[in-house]
Amino acid sequence: MLDDCLDLQRRQRLGMVEAIWGEHKTVDQVVAILKQFEEAGELGLVTRVDVEKAEAILSVMPQVMNHVDARCLTVGSLPKLTDMPAAVTVISGGSSDRTVVAEATLALHCHGIHVDSVTDVGVAGLHRLLDQLPVISSAKVLIACAGMEGALPTVLAGLMPQPVIGVPVSVGYGVSKGGRTALEGMLASCAPGLLVTNIDNGYGAAMAALRIVKECTRATRLESSCQPIL
Repeated sequence: MLDDCLDLQRRQRLGMVEAIWGEHKTVDQVVAILKQFEEAGELGLVTRVDVEKAEAILSVMPQVMNHVDARCLTVGSLPKLTDMPAAVTVISGGSSDRTVVAEATLALHCHGIHVDSVTDVGVAGLHRLLDQLPVISSAKVLIACAGMEGALPTVLAGLMPQPVIGVPVSVGYGVSKGGRTALEGMLASCAPGLLVTNIDNGYGAAMAALRIVKECTRATRLESSCQPIL
């Protein structure tokens, strides 16, 4: 039955590898899926895998790589990253956002996209973010992860011209409501053109960034091919 569910043609169709949500799947289900990835010769990515489940899976498939910070598993070889400047920069308000940052970074790594991380630059100390603007300016796309009131993406989108993807993070006291306040704040942002994912959706932000980067690359190649020969 799992054979009918895996989207093994996603790379050919969209340029993305298939990703599996692991949180609500059993160990046996994840193992069966990872084995199908191996048999197909395809890179497999499983997100939202807790420590106990990951250990159980690795006891059956020791060749699986456990990305602890991202709470993800991969099977198959990850693409080698080039020394080119990072196409995407992932920015976070604080170290509490690190799991979402790691998930987004790994998802892009699975597609050969080099990522820079700029962490602990939340708006409570705005000078820290301003000091990093020269570093951030070289990326094609910015992913901004923030909890509490979720102001970081709005500030970035008001300062930087690149596409900014906001990721509300489920961090904060009381009225933060597990990231709901950050989500609503980002959706109500006055910074024009800010894109927003669902709460803690580092993977979704990464795939949105991937689409933008791939289109930028395609447009650049088309423009180069249309240059007149002098």
